[in-house]
Formats: sequence, C-alpha cells, structure tokens
Amino acid sequence: MKKEKATSPEKKAALEAIRDQFKGNDSATQRRRLMAAFKRGWAISTFEAMRYLDVYFPPARIKELRDLGEKIKTLWVNVLTESGELHNIGLYVLESGVNHECN
Repeated sequence: MKKEKATSPEKKAALEAIRDQFKGNDSATQRRRLMAAFKRGWAISTFEAMRYLDVYFPPARIKELRDLGEKIKTLWVNVLTESGELHNIGLYVLESGVNHECN
C-alpha cells in the first residue's frame, strides 16, 4: 500500500465539472459520473467519488458497474484525511487499456 497524495486542483475542478454535468442523485446518475471520470483516464478514490462526484456510497456504485460488465479493479491505498489520520481506502481503476492517473 502506498500513501496517496491529495487530489490536484485540476483534477478536483474536472471532477466537479463532471458532477455538475450529470444532475441528480439517483444511482444511475452516480454511475454516469463515475464512468465519465474513468473515461478521462483517472483512477478514482472513495474519497474523491464522495467529495467531488457526489457519489454517496462508491462501493455500491462500483459493484453495480461491475454487474453491468465494466472491468473495474480496486487497489487499496492509505490516504491522509483533513484530520491528519491515515485511512485505508479503495482506489478504483477502469481496466480498459488507457493510462490511468492516480491524482
């Protein structure tokens, strides 16, 4: 497990733009937001999905995407939270042959 860096300002802004593009809080819309981020070539952490994509419970949406046939890998990483605590969280990667950026 490696310690992940904070989300870059550029990635944060792009994730928030994706969130704003796909309005709503139903599970299908949350899955669309995740897929839009994956298709940009990014790996998405549980925290990023919650904070910037407004995906309330990312593991459920990832399972639903897998059930729909998407090949998504889960990596486990340590992330320092705002409170200064390390948390072991999921980092989701779409296995599509694209180059994934972790931050």
